Amino acid sequence: MTTAPAPLPAPLYQGSVNTWECDEGGHLNVRFHLERAMIGLGHMARALDVPRAFTEAAGSTLLPREAHVRFLKEARPGAPLVMHGGVVALGEDEATLCLDMRHGDGAPSSCFTLKVSHVTARGLRPFPWSSRSRAAAQRLACALPEHAKPRSIDLSKPPSKASRDGAIALGAKRIGGTMASPDQCDAFGRLRGEQFIGRISDSVPNLLSGWREEAGAANNAEPAGAVVEARIIFRRFPRAGELIEVYSGVVEVGEKTLRIVHWLCDPESGAAWASMEAVALTFDTKTRKAIAPPPEARARLQSRVVKLAV
Repeated sequence: MTTAPAPLPAPLYQGSVNTWECDEGGHLNVRFHLERAMIGLGHMARALDVPRAFTEAAGSTLLPREAHVRFLKEARPGAPLVMHGGVVALGEDEATLCLDMRHGDGAPSSCFTLKVSHVTARGLRPFPWSSRSRAAAQRLACALPEHAKPRSIDLSKPPSKASRDGAIALGAKRIGGTMASPDQCDAFGRLRGEQFIGRISDSVPNLLSGWREEAGAANNAEPAGAVVEARIIFRRFPRAGELIEVYSGVVEVGEKTLRIVHWLCDPESGAAWASMEAVALTFDTKTRKAIAPPPEARARLQSRVVKLAV
């Protein structure tokens, strides 16, 4: 019997999966994986002796800059989940954190590697960690677990110069148009981290519904989609009332997987709010196994590949 790796030093989120948090695939939607990561980040701030970091009265907070996520074992309704975290690296005013969420039996569910900045809560001005936080980081030091390490995404690539005009020029498809609402924002009035991927999740059927239907028909299956790995670059944080457009394109077609890049843009200024690279697959909701559309469908999609980068 394989022994699950030991948990990381800091206990963070602990709870379970609600039915209403699950999507058409019958498992926890990606936005709710990210919601738990944002809850975990709040507990991580406390462990790092940054008190009340996500409350309205906070003097300083932890600002997500980048996230790498591995989705390892789907979480279905009622599943208990527990998250532990640790500090992979600490700089002058930034840190790399690992937030590892497991099932009740210890099997990894999803694992997040977050790059964060220690900033003023209002102006987002980076400033050094306190001596107390540095001492806490030493106690919480950890190596990145094997199941957290990138598998199909190159994290060494610098972020692209994403913009609305650039997306249109490269042939990306507009698949989403929405607006930040007050209930989606944090105590500082900025869009919460999980809402970025939530806007993408809501929009993806406009890009991939035909692909999934062909995969289902070719395999006599009931198809649904799943992301297995992602990299998210947080660039700017919308406030309530600000508009968001999602521009997306397939950048690589595999036998059973697709590599997709999404740019979330501000239609007013043309600047990017965020960008994400994702490796996704289609699976049969009856067998829970990955399926592929016929070769001719892959060839058609290959002809529409765009050159977006995260």
